[in-house]
Amino acid sequence: MKLSKVVICISLLIAHTASGQFSETDSAASAKPREQERYIFPIKPGSTGSLAGTMGELRSTHFHSGIDIRTNNEIGWPVLAAKSGYISRAGVSPVGYGNVLYITHPDGNTTVYGHLDKFKGAVGDYILKERYRKKQSSIDLDFAPNIFPVKQGDTIAYAGNTGSSGGPHLHFNIQRDEIALDPLNFDFSEIRDGAPPVVQKIALKTLDINSRINDRFGRFEFYASHTGSNYSLNTPILASGTIGIEVLGFDRVDNARYRCGINYIEVYVDSVRIFSQKIEELNLKDPRAIYSLIDYKAHRSYGNRFYKLYIDDGNTLGFYSTSPGNGQIRVDSTKTSTIRIVLKDIYGNASQVKLQLKPVAVVKEVKFLEPATVPAAYDIQDNTLSIITKTCPAVPARFYVNGTEHPIEPDYFNAGKSVYLFDLRKQIPDSINVCGQTLIPNIKATVPSGVDFKYYSERIDVQLPKGSLFDTLYLNTNHTLRPDSSEVFTVGSPFVPLNRFVTVSLKPVGNYPADKRTAVYRMIGKGYGYEGGKWLNGSISFTTREFGNFVILEDNVPPTIQVIYINNQAARFKIKDALSGINSFEATLNGKWLLMNYDAKSNTIMSEKLNKHELLKGDLVLTVTDNAGNKKIIKHRIP
Repeated sequence: MKLSKVVICISLLIAHTASGQFSETDSAASAKPREQERYIFPIKPGSTGSLAGTMGELRSTHFHSGIDIRTNNEIGWPVLAAKSGYISRAGVSPVGYGNVLYITHPDGNTTVYGHLDKFKGAVGDYILKERYRKKQSSIDLDFAPNIFPVKQGDTIAYAGNTGSSGGPHLHFNIQRDEIALDPLNFDFSEIRDGAPPVVQKIALKTLDINSRINDRFGRFEFYASHTGSNYSLNTPILASGTIGIEVLGFDRVDNARYRCGINYIEVYVDSVRIFSQKIEELNLKDPRAIYSLIDYKAHRSYGNRFYKLYIDDGNTLGFYSTSPGNGQIRVDSTKTSTIRIVLKDIYGNASQVKLQLKPVAVVKEVKFLEPATVPAAYDIQDNTLSIITKTCPAVPARFYVNGTEHPIEPDYFNAGKSVYLFDLRKQIPDSINVCGQTLIPNIKATVPSGVDFKYYSERIDVQLPKGSLFDTLYLNTNHTLRPDSSEVFTVGSPFVPLNRFVTVSLKPVGNYPADKRTAVYRMIGKGYGYEGGKWLNGSISFTTREFGNFVILEDNVPPTIQVIYINNQAARFKIKDALSGINSFEATLNGKWLLMNYDAKSNTIMSEKLNKHELLKGDLVLTVTDNAGNKKIIKHRIP
């Protein structure tokens, strides 16, 4: 939120009288010209530190953009300015960085200090006053130079556990414009690392319809045995065609049990390097690009974040040196190939994995094929639709395209299982009849990445803006009525990631109240995630960044408020909503707005007074509103 010229002028007067606010912990380095200052560690500089996270580490929805500095699970450790400069931005939020400060330095870099408990000095006072002036719990403020100058080593805040933090620590970034730099490249002697990366699993994946791994199509995971930092698969992998390798692993720094990221990975085939990954910078404008690097389906299915050691067509990340190759392995049909994977951390500690790919001809009958667990099922991997069934020799399989019947033979089989493969770039079957079972993929459109695309149907419309897809999408949609007459709208596969929001319009069969209380929810396990929506002429439109199954539900139940304590110093409550979720809250004391700090992790709100010496007295009113517009109000008289 940009400050007005009037506010900036007032702030300049404040800053003039408060420019020495951060002087108590000034370091000797502050006497040097500011451009020549080396960055100091922002927590207890000179003492051995410990990290709970590193830059480039794989998180659920983004790459971690800095380092997480541990504070021994304690709140209140002083946070120091790593370099002289000025506070250019400050924010307060129940999610993300929580309480955060940004310091811009003469070298053009900005340091970021997140999950703070409290701000120190004049900037903290100013933020509090602005929150009261704007009557906003969450706030984002930008400051011009010289309003809040700081010197290297000044205490600017205190470490905490605000926002989306998983425990007390300091999140620390160094960035230039919208590019995050690895803080560990700035020679902080407080962090030591003598341990090499750890490898947990190796996955091999067929990258086209004609490829095989151990005579099968698909993706397969293997545990690696190891001696020290040397890992291996003990038996050769039978392979043909084009193969991709993935690795599940992590790195550790000294004095910590936490799992950090692996930023440097290389792959060699018979001593020839074919893949090189180096994560030293991150584009902060494109956080969901992580879905290009990880195996998204493995992540959604089991929570595992495998590094892909090959570059997909939709991967535009700048982490790779493409001169040695794109990591996709074309199996040499004339000899067994040795694959070597080298994994390093920023300190040069290295591990390696060795495995062998033994060429084998593609066969129809696979002796050791595991039996089918269901009569019939289907899956989509990249451009290939696979149908998996029990083997039924007496019942010929058929597929239909535009109503025309075609016989089909399994691509491979044994007595207990048959697998049929379709190249979706050539044809998309309307249905497949195998073993007396009819499978309907419901693929309604092929959507190339990088284009605007609109799909219309009787019950579901989908608008995909340019840049919303990472790769070609085979869009599946479906509308079903459940026995209780509720409707389920299937839009895409939950195993396909979206980079941007798409717009979906649902046209239900049933009659629903066309108001805010009736909205769209995405089915998540046994629960629901609120998506919202607006009604128009009997249809409801909403935006989402997740494919899956959607339902329309009505929420008439207001949130709940539980009093934890109310006294003359503070008031604290737990607020919850069972369906649509909390949208807003507001407290007043004797009719005047009272700031409440929201901790989304614990569902609690707590008052913060503008005047710390003034007691809370009189009539307290708290109103909590959910996303459906339901309100819960409690009133309390504070004597």
